[in-house]
Amino acid sequence: MIFYLAVLIVMTLLGASASLFLKKASGSEGIFGLIKNVNFYAGGILYLLAALLNIYILKFLDYSVVLPLTSFTYIWTMALSYFVLKEKITGRKLVGVALILAGAVAVSM
Repeated sequence: MIFYLAVLIVMTLLGASASLFLKKASGSEGIFGLIKNVNFYAGGILYLLAALLNIYILKFLDYSVVLPLTSFTYIWTMALSYFVLKEKITGRKLVGVALILAGAVAVSM
Protein backbone atom coordinates (compact mmCIF):
# COMPACT_ATOMS: atom_id res chain seq x y z
CA MET A 1 0.00 0.00 0.00
CA ILE A 2 2.80 2.44 0.91
CA PHE A 3 4.52 1.74 -2.42
CA TYR A 4 1.36 2.62 -4.37
CA LEU A 5 0.85 5.83 -2.39
CA ALA A 6 4.47 6.77 -3.15
CA VAL A 7 3.83 6.15 -6.85
CA LEU A 8 0.73 8.31 -6.57
CA ILE A 9 2.79 11.15 -5.07
CA VAL A 10 5.33 10.81 -7.90
CA MET A 11 2.44 10.90 -10.38
CA THR A 12 1.19 14.19 -8.92
CA LEU A 13 4.70 15.64 -9.01
CA LEU A 14 5.02 14.70 -12.68
CA GLY A 15 1.68 16.37 -13.42
CA ALA A 16 2.70 19.59 -11.69
CA SER A 17 6.07 19.57 -13.46
CA ALA A 18 4.31 19.04 -16.79
CA SER A 19 2.18 22.12 -16.15
CA LEU A 20 5.30 24.14 -15.38
CA PHE A 21 6.88 23.20 -18.71
CA LEU A 22 3.66 24.03 -20.56
CA LYS A 23 3.53 27.39 -18.77
CA LYS A 24 7.06 28.08 -20.02
CA ALA A 25 6.05 27.00 -23.53
CA SER A 26 3.08 29.39 -23.45
CA GLY A 27 5.46 32.31 -24.05
CA SER A 28 6.08 31.08 -27.59
CA GLU A 29 5.17 33.29 -30.52
CA GLY A 30 2.38 31.63 -32.48
CA ILE A 31 1.75 27.98 -33.23
CA PHE A 32 5.05 27.47 -35.05
CA GLY A 33 6.99 28.91 -32.14
CA LEU A 34 5.15 26.53 -29.84
CA ILE A 35 5.94 23.54 -32.07
CA LYS A 36 9.64 24.43 -31.92
CA ASN A 37 9.63 24.94 -28.13
CA VAL A 38 11.28 22.09 -26.21
CA ASN A 39 9.21 22.95 -23.11
CA PHE A 40 6.06 21.99 -25.03
CA TYR A 41 7.40 18.47 -25.60
CA ALA A 42 8.81 18.10 -22.10
CA GLY A 43 5.40 19.01 -20.66
CA GLY A 44 3.62 16.56 -22.95
CA ILE A 45 5.98 13.71 -22.09
CA LEU A 46 5.62 14.36 -18.37
CA TYR A 47 1.81 14.40 -18.69
CA LEU A 48 1.97 11.11 -20.57
CA LEU A 49 4.14 9.56 -17.85
CA ALA A 50 1.75 10.85 -15.17
CA ALA A 51 -1.20 9.34 -17.06
CA LEU A 52 0.55 5.98 -17.34
CA LEU A 53 1.28 5.99 -13.62
CA ASN A 54 -2.35 6.91 -12.98
CA ILE A 55 -3.52 3.90 -14.97
CA TYR A 56 -1.05 1.67 -13.11
CA ILE A 57 -2.17 2.94 -9.69
CA LEU A 58 -5.83 2.42 -10.53
CA LYS A 59 -5.07 -1.28 -10.87
CA PHE A 60 -4.23 -1.48 -7.17
CA LEU A 61 -6.07 1.35 -5.41
CA ASP A 62 -9.72 2.35 -5.45
CA TYR A 63 -10.72 5.11 -7.83
CA SER A 64 -12.42 6.85 -4.90
CA VAL A 65 -9.00 7.04 -3.23
CA VAL A 66 -6.80 7.85 -6.22
CA LEU A 67 -8.79 10.70 -7.71
CA PRO A 68 -9.12 12.80 -4.53
CA LEU A 69 -5.43 12.28 -3.71
CA THR A 70 -4.40 13.67 -7.08
CA SER A 71 -5.13 17.04 -5.47
CA PHE A 72 -1.61 16.78 -4.06
CA THR A 73 -0.71 18.25 -7.44
CA TYR A 74 -1.79 21.61 -5.98
CA ILE A 75 0.99 21.46 -3.41
CA TRP A 76 3.64 20.82 -6.04
CA THR A 77 2.17 23.44 -8.34
CA MET A 78 2.28 26.07 -5.62
CA ALA A 79 5.87 25.17 -4.70
CA LEU A 80 7.03 25.19 -8.31
CA SER A 81 5.30 28.47 -9.04
CA TYR A 82 6.98 30.03 -6.00
CA PHE A 83 10.50 28.65 -6.47
CA VAL A 84 10.75 28.53 -10.28
CA LEU A 85 8.38 31.24 -11.52
CA LYS A 86 8.88 33.54 -8.50
CA GLU A 87 5.12 33.94 -8.03
CA LYS A 88 3.71 35.23 -4.75
CA ILE A 89 2.00 32.78 -2.42
CA THR A 90 -0.72 34.58 -0.50
CA GLY A 91 -2.43 33.47 2.66
CA ARG A 92 -5.62 33.00 0.68
CA LYS A 93 -3.87 30.55 -1.67
CA LEU A 94 -2.44 28.62 1.26
CA VAL A 95 -5.83 28.36 2.94
CA GLY A 96 -7.45 27.30 -0.35
CA VAL A 97 -4.94 24.51 -0.95
CA ALA A 98 -5.21 23.37 2.69
CA LEU A 99 -9.01 23.14 2.38
CA ILE A 100 -8.75 21.21 -0.88
CA LEU A 101 -6.30 18.76 0.65
CA ALA A 102 -8.38 18.35 3.80
CA GLY A 103 -11.39 17.56 1.66
CA ALA A 104 -9.42 15.11 -0.49
CA VAL A 105 -8.11 13.25 2.54
CA ALA A 106 -11.59 13.15 4.09
CA VAL A 107 -13.12 11.76 0.90
CA SER A 108 -10.41 9.15 0.40
CA MET A 109 -10.68 7.70 3.92
